[in-house]
Parts: sequence; C-alpha cells; structure tokens
Amino acid sequence: MIADALTRAVYPVILDAVERAIMPRFQTLQAGEIIDKGGNELVTVADREAEVILAEGLARILPEATIVGEEAASADPALLDRLGDDLCWIIDPVDGTNNFAAGRGPFGVLVALSEGGETVGGWIYDPLSDRFCHATRGGGAFMMGDPLKAQQSNHNPPIAAISLVFMDPGKREAMREHIAPHYQLVDIPRCAAEQYPRIAFGINDVSIFERTLAWDHAAGVLFLNEAGGKAARADGRPYRVDEAHLPGLIGAASPALFDQLAARLAEI
Repeated sequence: MIADALTRAVYPVILDAVERAIMPRFQTLQAGEIIDKGGNELVTVADREAEVILAEGLARILPEATIVGEEAASADPALLDRLGDDLCWIIDPVDGTNNFAAGRGPFGVLVALSEGGETVGGWIYDPLSDRFCHATRGGGAFMMGDPLKAQQSNHNPPIAAISLVFMDPGKREAMREHIAPHYQLVDIPRCAAEQYPRIAFGINDVSIFERTLAWDHAAGVLFLNEAGGKAARADGRPYRVDEAHLPGLIGAASPALFDQLAARLAEI
C-alpha cells in the first residue's frame, strides 16, 4: 500500500477512536474510570476503549499485521516479543494519560507501523488542536498534509526538555551537573505526541528520553527523522521497536544539535 493511501486509511481510524472513546471522556472521567498501574502510570477507560477501536480499524487496513497496543501488552507482556514481526501496528491510544486523567492537555494518539523492527509509518494526532502529524519511511514528514522541515529555535543556549522521570538518582544528578548547564531547560509535557512535534517545530531544540517504549517513540522518531531532525540512540544507532527495552534516546531538531548533545553525554 503506497504511503498516501496508507495515511488516508489510518486517519479516519484515529478520528473514530477520538470521537467515540476519547473526547467524550475528557474532563468527565469518574474516579472508578482511572486506574493506577503503578510506576507513576495511569490507565483510563478511554485508553482501553480507544485501543480496541484502533486495533479493529487497523486490522481492517492490514489484516496480516500483528497488533501491539500499550494496554494489551500491559495485560499480556508476551506481546512485546511480536514487535519484530514482519508487519506490526503499534498503538498508544492515549499518550499523556496522566494529563488526560487530570483533565488537561497535552495528550494524543500515536500509531506506528513497523516492518521487521524498523518503523515505516507514524501518525500523531492531537485531539485538542486537531493537529495531525505523519510520516512514512523515505517519504518525508507532514503536518495536516503539508510537507514539514524541522527547524531550530535559534536560542542560545539551545532549549532542552530532559525527561528525568524514569532515570535512577545517579543519572539524574549527572544530567543536572553535566548537561543542564549547557541548555535552557523547559518542562517536559509528559506526552511524546507533543514532545516530538515541539522539536520539529523549533519550540524545543533537543530532548532526552530514558524510557523508550515502542508505543511512545516509534511514530515520533520516524516523524522527526523524516523532517530532517535526528532521533536515535546516544551512540548514533537507529531506534528499533524491537529494542524498546533499552534505555536512552535523543531527539534533536538537527543532526548538529544531536551530535553536540551526544558528545556531552558520552563524557558522563
């Protein structure tokens, strides 16, 4: 299926989940509809219902593809072994669930398609702004159908959003001591569906992620790379969805900014 046709097929599936399961629950969730999964992670009834809708819709597009959703994998961790399958849909039905559960943004829907562990399609939808970002491997990055090229903020020092949430205390301290002084720090949105567009749009220049789960990063990494930025492991290795258990990932608005930050991390 060609890239444009694939995006035309995926987009209405995302909208269906948003309209039926996500937005009707925004700012209307009851206490019993929010569940603490542990590890500073929440899940809501909207996450679970939206994932079912997305999985059913995506299965109709490519019936031969495996489907790995965040909530399904939480219930059955063996699904994670399928991320390297020939074709695999990867779903984060509500990215930024903690924000969503608190009745605020940002939050979004992330869908990716991988082939043998490499992401070949990524779709990022923001229900509050109706912003739709998407990319296919080798096909460029787009926002609302228009080609997008990553840009830098041109701030000096560059603007950095560093996620410390999942770092151990030693690594947090190293970030504060050796990395933070070289950047203008801003708060993280706790939502990859927002963070990757921020980098591509020149709002943030770089970001460091410790946890690199496939449903959080597959779509955004592809989108940023196709826009001309760079998202990869700190040693330059490409991000693969079947290696999402590994820690550490850098996103940058340009390869030069990536190299600068990676060099500093290598010195820690």
